[in-house]
Amino acid sequence: MPSALRCTAFLALVGASAACTQNGESQPPKPAATPAAETTSAAAPATSTAPAASAAPAAATAAEAPKAAPADAKGTGLPKDLNVLVVTVDSLRADMPWLGYPRDIAPVLTNFAKTAVSYSRFYAVSSYTAMSLGGFLSGRYPSELERSGYFFGNYPDSVLMFPELLQKAGVRTLTAHAHFYFDQKAGFRQGFDVYEIIPGLSVDNTTDKNVTSPQHVDLAKKILSEKANTGGRFFAWFHFLDPHDQYMPHDGIGPYGKSTRDKYDAEVTFTDQHLGKLFEFVDSQEWGKRTAIIVSSDHGDAFGEHGMYRHGFELWDVLTHVPLIIRAPGIVPRQIDEPRSGVDLAPTILEMFGQPKDPAMQGTSLVPELYGKDPEKRDVIQDLPRTSDNDRRRAFVRGDWKLIAEGDDAGYRFFNLKDDPAEKVDLKKKNADEFEKIKAAYKDKSGTIKDVCPKMREKLKGKNKKKPC
Repeated sequence: MPSALRCTAFLALVGASAACTQNGESQPPKPAATPAAETTSAAAPATSTAPAASAAPAAATAAEAPKAAPADAKGTGLPKDLNVLVVTVDSLRADMPWLGYPRDIAPVLTNFAKTAVSYSRFYAVSSYTAMSLGGFLSGRYPSELERSGYFFGNYPDSVLMFPELLQKAGVRTLTAHAHFYFDQKAGFRQGFDVYEIIPGLSVDNTTDKNVTSPQHVDLAKKILSEKANTGGRFFAWFHFLDPHDQYMPHDGIGPYGKSTRDKYDAEVTFTDQHLGKLFEFVDSQEWGKRTAIIVSSDHGDAFGEHGMYRHGFELWDVLTHVPLIIRAPGIVPRQIDEPRSGVDLAPTILEMFGQPKDPAMQGTSLVPELYGKDPEKRDVIQDLPRTSDNDRRRAFVRGDWKLIAEGDDAGYRFFNLKDDPAEKVDLKKKNADEFEKIKAAYKDKSGTIKDVCPKMREKLKGKNKKKPC
């Protein structure tokens, strides 16, 4: 899609009072007041090629935190007064040092993984932010959710997000972000008592001037320092952005080299350093010893694999295979090598608070295996619904096998990830019997996903237009 058209489409989606230049860049609107107790601001959308816009934040207010009912630990070792902090790092690939990457780009997270349960085969729900985080928050696949149908998809209030269930249970819910996509119209605001966006973000779709990790840590510490927020049980989520393209140099880091991956690695190191400051703060607090910390990502990034750069549009492993590290009181550190999915996080977090998952949620809680149960073998689905910019894709992982379904299952690719982790050799003809077996299993699993046709807010023009259904 031409950049000018994409800019217009995005601004129509989010309802921003901004203008687009002939080059497709958005011009920021004048600062507008936002309601007290909620904050919105602006940054570049959390996908591959979008422009950005900006707005001014307003301060959040907080009432005294309600007390959550004690959790039923059910023999898992879960403390009855556990809190949960989730840190998602945008575009963080799975090939990090604790899983064998040779460059020591994330010493904080590498050491953190040694104190936690680390997953070597964790998959984001989808390959870009809108779809992946919708799946994380709902515990469902994005194809099942009411949504706009745009590439920069948003969700109506009718979509149940797990923070709403925590809020109803008396858990204080807190979040802060560094990106325009997290504006209130994305649909991620529901269920949060405190929802903030880092202020002062600029507009630039060619160089990312929004270096946000320092401000993000400061804002997170401010939110977590307020007794109204952490005096009782709480859930907090912070989505760090700096590893998302474009890449900025940082004093004292690298340079590792001139390639795109080298620049990305420097951004990971920069973010890792600031995560260390956040973890140190958490550990220094009275409530820190009873707070689980979950670290993951919304998607990976491509650096030339399969002819791609950035993310979205496809479901290659470099786009969906991401880290998952969970540190919680009472767990024994280990690595789990069975495939797991981003839809598992909502049921996991709900169980940590002693709450049942919603019946519509597709995921399975990881709590039993966090506390020592042998990991079960499970299949994993990745879901990329058709949007204004891309055709539908689904991927299915069973053991070492991975199937990618293109369009409405019009074509397939078939790989053995153990022998071919780069997904270069399509085996559907050479291993026809195994392919048919895996395809049948995929069809069964995919059939449990009830597709919802999104409602486009307006018709998009251009060669890349795709019908939503």
